[in-house]
Amino acid sequence: MDEIKQAASNKHLITGLTGGARSVFFQHVYEKSDKPVYVITSNLLQAQRLVDDLSMLVGEEEVFYYPADEFVAANISFVSPELRAQRIATLDHLANGSKGIYVISVAGLRQYLVQPDVWRAAAIDVKVGDELDLEAMLQQLIEMGYHRNQMVTAPGEFAMRGGIIDIFPLYIDAPIRIELFDTEVDSIRTFDADSQRSIEKLETVRLLPARELVLNNEEKLKIANRLETGLAKSLKKVKSPEIQELFLEHIQHDMELLKMGDVPDHILKYGQLLFDEPAYLGDYFAKDGILLFDELGRIQEVMEAWEREEQEWFVSLIEAGKMLHDVKPSYSWKEILAMLPQQKLFFALFARTFAHVKFDKTTNISCKPMQQFQGQIALVQGELERWKNEQFTVVFAANGEERVNSIANMLQDYEIQLTIGTPNGPGVFIVDAPLTAGFELPLQKLAVITDDELFKQQAKRKARPQKMTNAERIKSYTEIKPGDYVVHVHHGIGKYMGIETLEVGGVHRDYLHVRYREDDKLYVSIDQIELIQKYVPSGEKEPKLHKLGSAEWKKAKAKVTNAVKDIADELIKLYAKREAEKGYAFMPDTDEQRSFEAAFPHEETEDQLRTIAEVKHDMERERPMDRLVCGDVGYGKTEVAIRAAFKAIQDGKQVAFLVPTTILAQQHYETIQARFEEFGMNVGLLSRFRTRKQQLETIKGLKEGLVDIVIGTHRLLSKDVVYRDLGLLIVDEEQRFGVTHKEKIKQLKTNVDVLTLTATPIPRTLHMSMVGVRDLSVIETPPQNRFPVQTYVMEYNGALVREAIEREMSRGGQVFYLYNRVEDMARRVEEIQALVPEARIGFAHGRMTESELESVILSFIDGEYDVLVTTTIIETGVDIPNVNTLFVHDADRMGLSQLYQIRGRVGRSNRVAYAYFMYQRDKVLTEVAEHRLQAIKEFTELGSGFKIAMRDLSIRGAGNLLGAQQHGFIDSVGFDLYSQMLEEAIEERRTGVKKEEQPEVEIQLKADAYLPDAYIPDGYQKIQMYKRIRAMERVEDQLEIIDELQDRFGDLPVEAERLMRIAKMRVLALNSGVTSIKEKNEMISITLSEEGTKQVDGAQIIERSMEFGRAVGFSMEGAQLVLNIDTKKCGNFAPFDVLEKMMQIIAESKKEAAQVE
Repeated sequence: MDEIKQAASNKHLITGLTGGARSVFFQHVYEKSDKPVYVITSNLLQAQRLVDDLSMLVGEEEVFYYPADEFVAANISFVSPELRAQRIATLDHLANGSKGIYVISVAGLRQYLVQPDVWRAAAIDVKVGDELDLEAMLQQLIEMGYHRNQMVTAPGEFAMRGGIIDIFPLYIDAPIRIELFDTEVDSIRTFDADSQRSIEKLETVRLLPARELVLNNEEKLKIANRLETGLAKSLKKVKSPEIQELFLEHIQHDMELLKMGDVPDHILKYGQLLFDEPAYLGDYFAKDGILLFDELGRIQEVMEAWEREEQEWFVSLIEAGKMLHDVKPSYSWKEILAMLPQQKLFFALFARTFAHVKFDKTTNISCKPMQQFQGQIALVQGELERWKNEQFTVVFAANGEERVNSIANMLQDYEIQLTIGTPNGPGVFIVDAPLTAGFELPLQKLAVITDDELFKQQAKRKARPQKMTNAERIKSYTEIKPGDYVVHVHHGIGKYMGIETLEVGGVHRDYLHVRYREDDKLYVSIDQIELIQKYVPSGEKEPKLHKLGSAEWKKAKAKVTNAVKDIADELIKLYAKREAEKGYAFMPDTDEQRSFEAAFPHEETEDQLRTIAEVKHDMERERPMDRLVCGDVGYGKTEVAIRAAFKAIQDGKQVAFLVPTTILAQQHYETIQARFEEFGMNVGLLSRFRTRKQQLETIKGLKEGLVDIVIGTHRLLSKDVVYRDLGLLIVDEEQRFGVTHKEKIKQLKTNVDVLTLTATPIPRTLHMSMVGVRDLSVIETPPQNRFPVQTYVMEYNGALVREAIEREMSRGGQVFYLYNRVEDMARRVEEIQALVPEARIGFAHGRMTESELESVILSFIDGEYDVLVTTTIIETGVDIPNVNTLFVHDADRMGLSQLYQIRGRVGRSNRVAYAYFMYQRDKVLTEVAEHRLQAIKEFTELGSGFKIAMRDLSIRGAGNLLGAQQHGFIDSVGFDLYSQMLEEAIEERRTGVKKEEQPEVEIQLKADAYLPDAYIPDGYQKIQMYKRIRAMERVEDQLEIIDELQDRFGDLPVEAERLMRIAKMRVLALNSGVTSIKEKNEMISITLSEEGTKQVDGAQIIERSMEFGRAVGFSMEGAQLVLNIDTKKCGNFAPFDVLEKMMQIIAESKKEAAQVE
């Protein structure tokens, strides 16, 4: 250690350290040397493990991660932004010399970067009270790589409106809102991207660029000139006119963009041409820092592979005319080593010679990996004896206080003496430190044992919070934008053309302009905004527009009304019948149940915990459970089912788990077998994969009560399967069973608790309308993936396919290759085989028989193939965690929801997964396909494409829940209106009361009351605000909405303020029985309904109106009280104020009148 501290040798090789010992050693170097430490790893997986370990050892705030793209072609494709966000934050720490441990994947050292001082100058620091030059700031944000938008919802966007600037930097959890007073910064606050409301105030904020390459216009011109020179040289080198043509097309396109001040998508491929004097990551390191190379041999292999691939890659780009000759794309390993002056420590398992590196000194540390005890405490006792005799310090490392105590208690039961806390000499200690692997250092007399070796239990990783939740994303698909189809409750389907301010009778108002058939126009006043909804069909067909005033809409609506009533009747009947039945009430949770649940290796999401609690609550009630759990593939539904099954078996009942396919049965069987192993429960499996003898044994076991849980396909529904005491039936994906099977399932269901699982999401609106007739649990939060799927959208390229398949095979993984044409699938298989001769390739498609298909997929699961070429039948639900690379051929031909589900097939284990969406080169794309690819690009950032996919899928889910015949009805009125009608029908059947039309207040005042364009320029946000104002039900809501308007758009102009005051009067009117407020010939009249007139105290109103002198008069129209305000007699009072005050008086007099009775 001292040698390292004095930097005695510049290149020091350290061998022998394994797993956990290496992380501990890195921590030691960092803490003893008191210098920044840079750990270079061979790949992202390794880097991620180190980051996790070191964060636990030295604290998260001192560990910085620089995840470079591991993919040569990343520079020319669209990449999801998560890794970039982390790199940018880390780059800033590096540039500003923050002390810490930096974990860097070696690919990051190769890339060209801007000089550190350019980077430091590019960041903007803003604090309250600063003067800001808006124009300059706008220019600078664009140079930093931010995109301007109407409203900020995704990282990398900014918006300016009036005196408010919203910015969403990539590396911060919430976007930032800066409000100016003239040019001075008045306040800085974070806000919520979904609700757009402010969260907390900040004094200062540091805005970093949105990409690593920071270019101003002058530099863009320089690059364009360098490209021009390079182009001239390249054109001389190629003879073929076709390629010359391609060169001109691609390179000139990029030059044009740069001259206009834009940045081409894939500019990074130009490497050194981008800089006058390029820098690299090493230039950001502190000169006195220490470099640790983790596993030198692996790093060198990776670098050599990179250099080779890059060569091939460039040749293929030059042939396509997309790249110039003689461009140096990045630094080589040799150059990097020569450029790094810092003290270096190289780590390897064995001493050997390494190319390009001469060591000044080699140290071997003898270190043994810890053996696996697998819960056999006798073995542990034996080892402890040996260590005790040799005066070792033995440390048990566990994760979290609870785990520490439970291990301590368990060891003490075996009379092992130990101390909880930091070791201070020989003895046995237990500490809270979640290391990934244990080790033994014989010379240093230290042994470390982790939970993993003791019980084969993975340390639960602290989940990283995700930036956006799905639940919020789905909310906004109902936004309408010009060109969308909308449904008007009274007039039917039309096309929304936009929001317009019209002047009618001298007053300005906002109207929604809707076009109907034969160019009929309808202007819908903002007061009636709730009559209009977005038209969402169940398929993709364009709807037919209705004609204004024709009867066809009335007919369509009547049909739906009847259909909806029938469904409501049926649901209510079923529900009542179930409520009346008696089933079995299970006992509350036991200790054994708790310890079973603690053994779950992942951290549960909130939704999962809520669903589990709901299921248990249902099981503990006497009436039979019938609950539907929906959640996407991989969201942890199976765990919910497993816990319910365990609970049932604890009470001596049997469980049947019914699944649609043999493969799923096999997978669930393996999962459940593994979870139930230690608890001595008998798991049976009935499917085509079991021999006849095995099946008969299982059936006999069920009859005699020896088998506790059976998993099976529809084989479970055969007559010969009899249970001794069935207590719980779990059905996976019920909609995939045929009619006859469904009938049999129904018979099984009587008086048994039933849990149904489905992966098709169910729309929120439908979920709400079903409350009280169907027990639903929805799991919407995705499990904490360690890594998001890295998604690339690019042209098809053979070199790339080969590189990606080889990379996946080298880490022992498998590949899905999605190819949707069965006719020439065999040819595609041959092409891939030619690209990667050493790969074992299988293929699967829908024209195979079911058993052929199963055997292919099973051998793929068992690892007999490296690549599976398949059509879209990679069925939902089949979980193959070893597949972490996915290719989609002709991605432009797939539906979005398909792509979304397919992408969910990879990235289900703890390594980085890659998805490549490829389209044919130079193919003229149809407009639809182009939109789709655009959506996939957004989708790589989980943006709006995601919402659309969720919507398509959820509507399909609606059909499954209500029966397929409902699709036609959903289409004829649109999904939202359908949900609303269903909800009303159910409500009416349940309570027996028809929903009353809410009385409407007619307000006609000669005053401009609207949200001007200058205040809210964006139509979508304007409609959003109008909807909020329209939905006001309490007087208190007014202040809240005014707050929101001020927060998001600045101070209210007069018209907006007047709109808010009228909105408040509308609420008062509704509550006190006022039916209309009208202004005519300089008189404003307030009319009360008969009911309202009875409820107010007339005398009190008259008495309190005296303060306005003769301005207010009273009269009766039949049994209705009318107040007249004469605007000419208001004297010093503004008529509007008088009106507002009188509304207040009427509302207050009602309350007291109610008390008088």
